[in-house]
Amino acid sequence: MRPAATPEATVPPAQPPERVVARLRRSARGLTVPAILVIVLAGAAAYGVGIAAELWQDLAIVGGAVLVALLGSFLPFLAWLTRRTTITTRRIIVRSGIFVRVRQELLHSRGYDVTVRRTWWQSAFGSGDVRINTGHEKPFVLKNVPKPELVQGALQELMGEEHSRVAERRRAEQSMIEGDTVAWGGR
Repeated sequence: MRPAATPEATVPPAQPPERVVARLRRSARGLTVPAILVIVLAGAAAYGVGIAAELWQDLAIVGGAVLVALLGSFLPFLAWLTRRTTITTRRIIVRSGIFVRVRQELLHSRGYDVTVRRTWWQSAFGSGDVRINTGHEKPFVLKNVPKPELVQGALQELMGEEHSRVAERRRAEQSMIEGDTVAWGGR
């Protein structure tokens, strides 16, 4: 004899696929100083090459300008470019690092407190820090996020949805454990 098909009520509900809600980077305002540095450096290097008397001086000026441009402009740009935050329907994923890649994840189902902190400078440009307190010593901070109130609202909504989904799944598992009737046998 074969067991009869399990009733629909005892099968835990299938999880909807994970979707990307938002992809964020820090505000590009932090790249203002490196951009100004490149412009000033280009002018200073051109002036220095114009007044230098010998070839080795020209090469030293150009080499120094390239080194300062790499350290002062290209590396900050690369650091900004490689730090990305992805918010999905189930978690927050932060990826960062130039030479060593670091990936941090925070599940919405863990529950957390979301606050927005803005300095007067950030308020002037419409950005802010989204602080996610997970109950550990150090909060999870998304720095200089554009439209932080929108991010805060989305995170709170996603966390509520995930909590109701987890509670529903636990109720379904508990009802299976407590002995729902399953028809065995047949004719």
